[in-house]
Amino acid sequence: MKMNRLFEIIFILLNKQRVTAKELAAHFEVSMRTIYRDVDTISLAGIPIYTEKGNGGGISLLPDFVLSKSILSEQEQNEILSALQGLSHMNTGETGQILQKLSAIFNKTAANWLEVDFSDWGYDNNNLFNDLKTAILEHRITEFDYYSTFGEKTCRRIEPIQLWFKSKAWYLKGFCLTRQELRLFKLARMRNPAVTDEIFIERDLLATPPNTGPSEHQTPDVALRLKVSPEMTHRVLDELPGKMREEHSDGSLLVTVTWPEDNWVYGFILSFGEYIEVLSPEHVRKVIREKAKKISQKYL
Repeated sequence: MKMNRLFEIIFILLNKQRVTAKELAAHFEVSMRTIYRDVDTISLAGIPIYTEKGNGGGISLLPDFVLSKSILSEQEQNEILSALQGLSHMNTGETGQILQKLSAIFNKTAANWLEVDFSDWGYDNNNLFNDLKTAILEHRITEFDYYSTFGEKTCRRIEPIQLWFKSKAWYLKGFCLTRQELRLFKLARMRNPAVTDEIFIERDLLATPPNTGPSEHQTPDVALRLKVSPEMTHRVLDELPGKMREEHSDGSLLVTVTWPEDNWVYGFILSFGEYIEVLSPEHVRKVIREKAKKISQKYL
């Protein structure tokens, strides 16, 4: 405990020019006499710390003092601070404190060059992030209700391994004890998550590609040719980056994609409303036509 307090006193002094013994005593909930003993201990360790009495006095370090950082180059220091700057926006708790301490050690101000917000509009997932982080680091079995692409609700027990961010969504990678295989679970589809007290032995699975859905529902791929109106160009660029597309003289886009044929594909196409047309294959055109009829009948 004392050693942690001594290091924190140094970090505080590195970030502030001068701090009074009274302020430090209140911060650590110890007596001022204890703080002065800590100052003596720090001084004996070779750290240039000194005190000034009277108005405007206090405890401080020599102005040019920084902790030894020769193990890292200038570029490596900047890379570390930049990475932490991005991670700090996930609000996982400790990152901001680490960023502050390392900035003091490196005698640098971390440039606020990056703003990252992984949450959806109006949705706060910070508590879920922290719970899953705890489960992963402490190897604790996690339980939750999960809704599949096919609308099925199942109760899952998994051994969590990693959090993934892919294609604008967060996923949890873990070994599913229900299915007995490595799976990916979309965080947005998880309900009632609970980190249990059950500890699991870590499996060597990181190099194994996860199964993304129930094998009993695997569907064949379908090659789609879609004509998208100019009004939806922004959605094509946002949601179909890198896909083969051809721009016509009228501004419409011809997009070619290959996806597993399921309700998600039909829903995605219908979400474009009147601004999309399935050119092929014919059976998908028929499915979309029938679904559009059922939708229109609800508004008669």
